[in-house]
Amino acid sequence: MVRKLKKILKKQSGRDSQGHVAVRHQGGRHKRFMRVVDFKRDKFNVPGTVTSIEYDPNRSADLAFVQYQDGEKRYILAPLGLSMGDKIVSGESVDIRVGNAMPLGKIPIGQPIHNIELTHGRGGQIARSAGDQAFVMAHEDSYAHVKMPSGEIRKILMSNFATIGQLGKIEWKDRVLGKAGVSRHMGIRPTVRGVAMNPRSHPHGGGEGRSGIGLKYPKTYAGRKAVGKTRLKKKYSNKFILKRRK
Repeated sequence: MVRKLKKILKKQSGRDSQGHVAVRHQGGRHKRFMRVVDFKRDKFNVPGTVTSIEYDPNRSADLAFVQYQDGEKRYILAPLGLSMGDKIVSGESVDIRVGNAMPLGKIPIGQPIHNIELTHGRGGQIARSAGDQAFVMAHEDSYAHVKMPSGEIRKILMSNFATIGQLGKIEWKDRVLGKAGVSRHMGIRPTVRGVAMNPRSHPHGGGEGRSGIGLKYPKTYAGRKAVGKTRLKKKYSNKFILKRRK
């Protein structure tokens, strides 16, 4: 294990820089190491060998530990079918093989991919969870049409990198936690209904016996509307979306 690729992950427990609860239902959690993952895949034309497939407590997918020919070692997301001893490489002109990274413009139509860049050079941001896969649907002008795991189809620059193959650990989504203690180990604290609280803690709280909300409309714990349209600003990226996920 390379020490600079692994460090203790500091707990935030949903607190902001002032120590106030910014995100509810977080806290506790088992002590974890944070692995530095290479999402950029910017070690071009240097072959690497997968020396191990490792569990990572901070994400659903497993990691592959890669040793490159020049001696450098990195973690990458482990796709389905990648195993110990396999060779991987990233670059402009590399083979279409599981684990290899290349620009979207060089990837054939219908090929499963993951770890897709939205901004060139920033590193993969799309399709990084266990079992995720996206597909190249078409090449048009300087854009590739990519079908996301959600079903959305959007335009992404052909120069942006993606990694070949579907991410492994497909069975992850079928996991049953089984008991409350497992959630607590993961850092998830209990979620309490607003109507079960007192009026100081939630707008739905108070009342004698079992009482409903008793308001014009449901509210969040901070008093904002919890129904209807809550998103006001249009996304900048809307013009790149060809088909919505819904």
